[in-house]
Amino acid sequence: MAETTGDKQLVGKVSHYFTNIGVAVIDLEAPLNAGDLIKIEGATTDILQTVESMQVEHKQMSAAGKGDSVGMKVKDRVRGGDNVYKLAR
Repeated sequence: MAETTGDKQLVGKVSHYFTNIGVAVIDLEAPLNAGDLIKIEGATTDILQTVESMQVEHKQMSAAGKGDSVGMKVKDRVRGGDNVYKLAR
């Protein structure tokens, strides 16, 4: 079960970041949908953004579930091991 702290739920971890295209690969531990508000946190990372689009196996998806690895455009650099939280609106 994904960890929940206050109004944020751990939904996954960054496994890879493609610097040249600004895309993070996130291994999901809980479902995530387009439109969700997420926060990516790490030692030097603190990003708040809405999930505008994500891809699974190079296919555009509006939702992904536990166990999926999704590619997502992010606002700024992230690092492997950074936590990804879904925030309550």
